[in-house]
Amino acid sequence: MPQPLPLPAGFNPDTNMIARVVDGRTYHSIIPAVRWAPALVENGTPEDLAQAERTIRALIACQETHPDDPHYGNFFWEREDEAVEDLNAVQFILFNFIPIMVQYQDRLSPSLQQDMLASIRLGLDEIRRLDVHPAYTNIVLKDISNSCLGGELLGDAAIAQRGYDKLLDWMRLTDQNGIPTEFNSPPYADIAIRVLHSLSTLVRHAETRMRARVMLYRLGLSIALHIHTPTGRLAGPYSRAYRPSVFGETPPEIVTFREWLRDGILPGWFADLLTYRGDQMQVAETSDAEKGVGITTFHSPSFALGVASHELDTQANRFIALQSNVCIAHYRVPDPDQVGVALSRYILDDKWVGDFRTTPSREADQLLPEEGRFLGVQDGPRMIGLYCPRELGAWSRCQSAKAAILWLHRQNVDAIWVGGREVQALPADVLPGDTVVVSSGSALIAVRPLQRTDLGRNAPLRLVEIDGHLALEMYNYLGPAKTFWEMATPGSFYQGQPQCGFYLEIAEKSEHTDGRAFGEMVARGNLTDHAEPPVTNDAGRERLWRVEYSRDGAALGLEIDLLGWRLRSRWNHLGEMGWPMLDAPAAAQTRTGCVQIGAATLTCGEDAAWLVALPERNLWVAAYHGAQPAPFSLTVPAGRVDLDQMGTGIVTWNNGIVTVEALDMAPDLKIVGGWLA
Repeated sequence: MPQPLPLPAGFNPDTNMIARVVDGRTYHSIIPAVRWAPALVENGTPEDLAQAERTIRALIACQETHPDDPHYGNFFWEREDEAVEDLNAVQFILFNFIPIMVQYQDRLSPSLQQDMLASIRLGLDEIRRLDVHPAYTNIVLKDISNSCLGGELLGDAAIAQRGYDKLLDWMRLTDQNGIPTEFNSPPYADIAIRVLHSLSTLVRHAETRMRARVMLYRLGLSIALHIHTPTGRLAGPYSRAYRPSVFGETPPEIVTFREWLRDGILPGWFADLLTYRGDQMQVAETSDAEKGVGITTFHSPSFALGVASHELDTQANRFIALQSNVCIAHYRVPDPDQVGVALSRYILDDKWVGDFRTTPSREADQLLPEEGRFLGVQDGPRMIGLYCPRELGAWSRCQSAKAAILWLHRQNVDAIWVGGREVQALPADVLPGDTVVVSSGSALIAVRPLQRTDLGRNAPLRLVEIDGHLALEMYNYLGPAKTFWEMATPGSFYQGQPQCGFYLEIAEKSEHTDGRAFGEMVARGNLTDHAEPPVTNDAGRERLWRVEYSRDGAALGLEIDLLGWRLRSRWNHLGEMGWPMLDAPAAAQTRTGCVQIGAATLTCGEDAAWLVALPERNLWVAAYHGAQPAPFSLTVPAGRVDLDQMGTGIVTWNNGIVTVEALDMAPDLKIVGGWLA
């Protein structure tokens, strides 16, 4: 017999919710309470069910029920709120309420069942009115799941159909590029995976069930390729991440990944993606080809480096926009319970952790805000990053503006060199042209700062310690608080964004004598850093800035427009880099009708399709996303699988055992060299 679940820390018996204190005030957030309620109902002892009823009623009391409110049917984020502000609250509540009713409603009292159904209907009406855009990945997936499952629960075909259709809309947007708009996010990856799993498990609509499973596997594939097994972290870059995960203070993401495998959320072959890959691997994906948003990640035996070509900028929202991590490296350090982290930021007014708070009820240590706009390029362990401030103009005064590269936890830094000289004390000035090398844990990280625009008469370039962390500060301005008329755009004085950027290269410490030797090698490379002269902005004008680094026959570069802050091109020694949907040694995605990796080939309709190839494991997995059925053929070294037509679905060849899950599948399946499971 199960035992009643223990009460969580902070449980308040007067409110039947979970309390916390922020700056001396007590708050009751809906999120921990609504995540606790399903566990109580599932455990199902009389004590659990009695507590679940009290907590669910407390949550229903947080719903906005005034019919004149523009967000009638939504929920307060905190019990103490007086108005709906975070519009996502209804999605989080219904994502937990609806599965309770689908799976366990007979465990609830008849009156609570009726109250929950009424609350769910009100919430679904609000979700329909909000109609969140498909670019808001984790929330649109909740919209889809809530609408599909909620419509089926209520017997409302219109609500359910809206969810089925919205899944297709989200798939169409994602399949134009490769990965979702909200790319590679440590906290929201888990949410997206679990939402798609819940939908694929509980929805009754067969087509939606299959599409949800295919997209679940595609997101799982991206995450698996970004797990850096030596550190256990999800390698960057991140569209969104909170400070604890960025600073390596949360459990390694590989733990969550293994939970998905243990719980059957992802099939067992995903584990092989972590096992059967070389010591070095580069992964390139695209989240928005039209806007030029792609991500690149390089894995090495003890470090990983990830860079985005552009920060996430889909929403002008303080909860979301400042969470980007466009350049971040993870590496091993002597303490097995820690991971080394180096990352970049653009910072206004010298903000640090604790200086920014999204709302009074949320802790001030959740973000080290990214206040810059970024354009970058990466090839292997080398990258170039260009920054400008997001908000610097004639509306608000500012007393400092800088890009910074941060090495978290100064105690993990064992040596620093600047221009070949070892630094003995901080702060330490860096001269133009100097190469900075930081030795930390298993990694050597070299940085060559680029030209910078001085918006005042004091723009330091220096190494300092901030709150126990090492920072290379590259200022555009440090001086009296003032507005910047020349930065106002549109504006009659605007001549482009200020220049600020860096070339960065990372290496295994074991491959070099010391940081000085590595720095000398990086300094020998040819660095082109040229910007066109200032020109007052006018329609159609551009002001180009071109940066390229080359050494030993390998080049890496990008060209941007300083007036529009727009990426014009990026290249390596092979030429223009393009925007691959997915390009990795063990996996690839295209929408050309053909995907090939080594001796394996997938041919199908000209829609999004991907292939995983692990020949050492005798494993191949092929997926087709097409809304319309098309001929499908998978050829592997030992045989082939042919279908006259197949819609959205997955074909797996595992040691000759073939499994097929698909829509609109022709009956005449042909297998050569293997057999159907």
